[in-house]
Amino acid sequence: MLKNTARSIRTRAAAGLATVAALTLTLAGCGQDSTSPEEARGQAPAGSAAKAAGAGAPGAVDCATAKCIALTFDAGPGPHTPRLLDILAEKKVHATFFLLGKRHVDTYPETVRRAAAEGHEIANHTWTHRRLDQLKPDEIRSELDRTQQAVKAITGHEPTLMRPPQGRTNNDVKAVTKELGLSQVLWSATAKDYDTTDSALIKERILNQAGRDGIILLHDIYDGTVPAVPGIIDELKRRGYTFVTVPQLLAPGAPRPGALYRP
Repeated sequence: MLKNTARSIRTRAAAGLATVAALTLTLAGCGQDSTSPEEARGQAPAGSAAKAAGAGAPGAVDCATAKCIALTFDAGPGPHTPRLLDILAEKKVHATFFLLGKRHVDTYPETVRRAAAEGHEIANHTWTHRRLDQLKPDEIRSELDRTQQAVKAITGHEPTLMRPPQGRTNNDVKAVTKELGLSQVLWSATAKDYDTTDSALIKERILNQAGRDGIILLHDIYDGTVPAVPGIIDELKRRGYTFVTVPQLLAPGAPRPGALYRP
């Protein structure tokens, strides 16, 4: 009886901690003003070059009228990423990849090259996944610029988007990202796929959180994630969603360096 009571207390405590962690991540970056996709689209001056290159361009998606959602993957590439790219090609979906430098970009350069060549947005998730809000400006700059240069060496282009690890950001991060020409991108739906290999559960969590102008956060480095992707795509398409990259979600507005974007 005592053992069962103790086990019940531990279970409730763990659940409480998980709730706190989830709330903390949701509130990460709350010290900065953020811009929603709808607000970003409204920031493009009428008749501007951004307008011409955005929703009105041939083949582009107008997310002001379409039911758009962005699929994003963090902390790769890894061994599962080629299979993910196969799935995305089969489903005719473009995603945004926030890549880690050390042991990822530098280990799978061909995968990075392939993702870029197939039209996916290549973005920055730092070099070693350190929390940027705990670093000095020079350390923040190093974490981001090393990945910038590694991606440029492979694709010929530096990323224009970044996602701070754990969504943690502050004014120093804002200043450095502005200096490096990077916009900060958070999310609205996460499966917490780092704590489960249950693909059905990952799918369920995302579908329960999906919404118009949403940004989905997944990790292609975990075993349960990539198998969940086909079902997520098929069901959201059935619900009328159009999958876009983050820049397409913001178009005809253009991501502004240093700015923080979240649905």
